[in-house]
Amino acid sequence: MNKIEAVRNMQIYIEENLEKKISLNDLSKVSFYSPWHSYRIFIEIVNLSPSDYIRRLKLSKSALELRDKKVKIIDVAFEYGYDSVEGYQRSFYKEFGTNPYAYSKNPIPICLFIPYKKYDDKEKTLMKEADYIFISIVQKPKRKVIIKRGLKADNYMDYCHEVGCDVWGILSSIKSISGEPVCLWLPKKYIKDGTSIYVQGVEVSLDFDGKIPEGFEVIELPEASYLMFNGAPFEEENFEIAIEALWKAMEKYNPEAIGYKWDANNPRIQLEPIGARGYIELKAIKK
Repeated sequence: MNKIEAVRNMQIYIEENLEKKISLNDLSKVSFYSPWHSYRIFIEIVNLSPSDYIRRLKLSKSALELRDKKVKIIDVAFEYGYDSVEGYQRSFYKEFGTNPYAYSKNPIPICLFIPYKKYDDKEKTLMKEADYIFISIVQKPKRKVIIKRGLKADNYMDYCHEVGCDVWGILSSIKSISGEPVCLWLPKKYIKDGTSIYVQGVEVSLDFDGKIPEGFEVIELPEASYLMFNGAPFEEENFEIAIEALWKAMEKYNPEAIGYKWDANNPRIQLEPIGARGYIELKAIKK
């Protein structure tokens, strides 16, 4: 097992055992390296020590509980392994710049920790066709979208180089009407001069009046119909293959077969590639 696979195994173990006290010996068992070497390669690949990684992940998970559930601070603190409420409050404030009680009452945008996952740069063979694609019609309501614009980006990697990697963490802290942040390819009418076609954002209701993070802005999108293309589940390291396979299938699909045509006045939407559910994109249609 190489060191990238070893670190990935440690990340999976952490995610699946986050409510437990995780020791370096535990991580050593799943990495198949010594505790010392496991510690060293984790820092090399992730740029965080295992303890810092676990702490930040626990705090971000706890923040989502405070945002979405009616829970007591003391219960959340103990659930995530803190020995005292005071210790949890100090850690929460240091991570997010607000105390957990104030956040639970008024969940302002914060930068959640989104774990970085690196995969082998081994040669991949692209699939000529997707194994299967599920297609369904989805109705999007009139809504606001809180977005962060890039400069010239038309894809995820270029966008991250332009704006940094913290945008997704901030967007994930804002409760979305669709359950998660989105990536958008904007139609021309929504693009400002000198900004990118590709943006990341979070869909919120029309009456949303919460705080807008600095450097972000709000656009309003109309009610629209979409075709949702959902590819087959894939191994996480093969996300590029899954995306390209779905793009090929989308290019070939003609919506006239079901009485629609493409709607270029609404953005194309990309969801986070998650292997267990398959890669998903939504493309607007109209009668």
